[in-house]
Amino acid sequence: MKISIITATFNSGATLRDTLESVLSQTHNDVEHIIKDGGSSDNTLEIAGSFRQRYADAGKSLVIVSEKDSGLYDAMNKGIAMATGDVIGILNSDDFYTSNDILSTVEREIEGFDAVYGDIHYVKDPDLDRCIRYYSSRAFRPWKMRMGYMPAHPSFYCRRRVYSLYGEFDTSFKVAADFEQLLRLIFINRIAIRYVSKDFVTMRVGGVSTSGLESHKRIFADHMRAYRKNNVHSCIFLEGIRYADRIIEKILRLLHVST
Repeated sequence: MKISIITATFNSGATLRDTLESVLSQTHNDVEHIIKDGGSSDNTLEIAGSFRQRYADAGKSLVIVSEKDSGLYDAMNKGIAMATGDVIGILNSDDFYTSNDILSTVEREIEGFDAVYGDIHYVKDPDLDRCIRYYSSRAFRPWKMRMGYMPAHPSFYCRRRVYSLYGEFDTSFKVAADFEQLLRLIFINRIAIRYVSKDFVTMRVGGVSTSGLESHKRIFADHMRAYRKNNVHSCIFLEGIRYADRIIEKILRLLHVST
């Protein structure tokens, strides 16, 4: 089974090497890794190009395309359009796989399903071995999307034909296009999904969805618009439940650290 990995880059030289090394280390070799660059001016393309031979030696394919795009989700859509794999996943340029058996797990667990997803955890430079937050998708259920819950999107691997049927990212959503897409795929079209109890991806804090109060305000606004677009009933109160859960989670984590 060929698995296509999409990585959108823009001046990602500081972190891209970790991303590439983690794909290269995967025990599953039928991999197409597409680097969709937005016209970087740093050493991003030089770093990506230096991995070409190593990928080829490992039996993996590395595709590098650099051209202007309209942002992260547009770049992801262009990568998806280029993909030739049976299954597609997204790996951000400042993230990396938590272990070397992630893609072999995807190949095994997606049998009979349209998509699989798992867990992720967050780290912060320079100590990439220290988990500062663990995001488990275990408790996710499709009905919880009315409250803004979703599977950890960096752990989401979906058959390419699903994107052909139900569409890619709606680029009019600048922060939460991933939520709108999963709402469309999982809640509206009810694709067959499976949770895998495994930590898929290590994410550095500070990305599009992890960068402070203003980001969360934009996410909230995008969620409400996603409900309206897809004719899904929700409200501020239901969305508020998720934020209350986050506050409780932070308090419990602080109490744990203090003891």
